[in-house]
Amino acid sequence: MNMDERYPIGNFEFEGDISDQQREAWIQDIEGLPGQLKAAVHGLSDEQLNIPYRQGGWTSRQVVHHIADSHMNSYIRFKLALTEEVPTIRPYYEDRWAELHDSTADIEISLALIEALHTRWGILLRSMSAQDYKRTFHHPESGKTTPLEYNLGVYSWHGKHHVVHITELRNKLNIAEG
Repeated sequence: MNMDERYPIGNFEFEGDISDQQREAWIQDIEGLPGQLKAAVHGLSDEQLNIPYRQGGWTSRQVVHHIADSHMNSYIRFKLALTEEVPTIRPYYEDRWAELHDSTADIEISLALIEALHTRWGILLRSMSAQDYKRTFHHPESGKTTPLEYNLGVYSWHGKHHVVHITELRNKLNIAEG
């Protein structure tokens, strides 16, 4: 694993113009995440799902539920930005959400939610014009105004980032991917 187990694929970085080809690749990542996530957790026992991917990190179970929480928030941010002028989004404490009791539930619940959410998200993303992707939302904590096309890239990266957390744990435990 990379030196920093928190970011095994590095941080999301993108500067410059976002091409139609880049946007299409990111949409495909959003659409493909449910299958990749299912493959990453396939065959893991409840005990294995409860092992943190790194010391002090979340369990694979928490990671799956976190993806559902985080991506629901992002989807809503897209819809807000498409229907309002530079809306101020509502931040949330993802670390606290990961400690709530529903993050101990069966992962099949969140896997089904992610599959349905990403299907809808893909439909929305494919309906958007190049101008729609320039629409923005404001994050009150960072003070930044974020274009939707940049946020698309962040969430393309976010899904891969967490899938690798689970696959790297599988590698550590010497469990073949399902």
